[in-house]
Amino acid sequence: MLHDIPCTVVCCLHPKDMALSTYCRLASVHKLVVHCNPATRHGQDLFTKHCIRFQSAGSAGLSRQEKQKQHMARGLPKQKPIPGVKQVVVVASGKGGVGKSTTAVNLALGIAANDPSKVVGLLDADVYGPSIPKLMNLRGNPELTDKNLMRPLVNYGIPCMSMGFLVDETAPIVWRGLMVMSAIEKLLRQVEWGPVDYLVVDMPPGTGDVQLSITQNVPIAGAVIVSTPQDIALLDARRGAEMFRKVHVPVLGFVQNMSVFQCPNCQHQSHIFGTDGARELARSLGVEVLGDIPLHMSIRETSDTGQPVVVSSPGSPEAGAYLRVAAEVVRRLAALS
Repeated sequence: MLHDIPCTVVCCLHPKDMALSTYCRLASVHKLVVHCNPATRHGQDLFTKHCIRFQSAGSAGLSRQEKQKQHMARGLPKQKPIPGVKQVVVVASGKGGVGKSTTAVNLALGIAANDPSKVVGLLDADVYGPSIPKLMNLRGNPELTDKNLMRPLVNYGIPCMSMGFLVDETAPIVWRGLMVMSAIEKLLRQVEWGPVDYLVVDMPPGTGDVQLSITQNVPIAGAVIVSTPQDIALLDARRGAEMFRKVHVPVLGFVQNMSVFQCPNCQHQSHIFGTDGARELARSLGVEVLGDIPLHMSIRETSDTGQPVVVSSPGSPEAGAYLRVAAEVVRRLAALS
């Protein structure tokens, strides 16, 4: 019907003002166009006043960027604590193959070993490649409580939950994003966790849907970033740290894994993946290094047999490295709280 509107009115209805107006306002303009006689002075005055009101409303409103932020904030889920869990610590890495899951397992065991009065839980959030069942030597399906909640499987005093308990060990998990998000929600909310002082979450590698879903749904006390000193691993570790900063999750520090290899025969030390790369990255980001974990055969062997080095060789230097990292994590959490 714009061809029936006089030239002065079409000029007033600027496209930007129309975009800022709501459907109801446009409907009122439509009524005005239909029922007013634009040829009269009174009709032109009504059109002009109506358009001026649109322009003033648009200019007095928020900027486009502010409106986008408000719209996105309305769409984000509200963070809800996990019943019975006091603090959630996520262990993450920018890429796979840097020893993140092994670090998460020994971190949980290390926190419990340093303070036996604390209850520590372990959640495997890597839906596509669950490692906790193998590392913690656990098999079987979780039992259900009277409230239809899953009971975690327990070994070495650590209650654990993983997608690996719900599917066959060799079965590939070929799921789309929505199914993965639903699975994560069940692992978080439909498990009888409590009472747990620290829940250590083994995150999948990268900075994708699962990471964002967990950080947006659950209040996280802090994140631990695992990386080798290798440059290519550090690039992704930086991305992981920056992601947590963007979603306002405190980065507790870096764990420099596979920092040095010591020959079991001659005791010569070799920095296979580089020297102090994670330390330099942590310094540039203004965060701490929680500790160095050596590249040692005993860590690999104990992990493969489901007997983590912290419990199978508690007096070894390798176990000592994890225990120091665990102590630093608890210290940083206490400083932040």
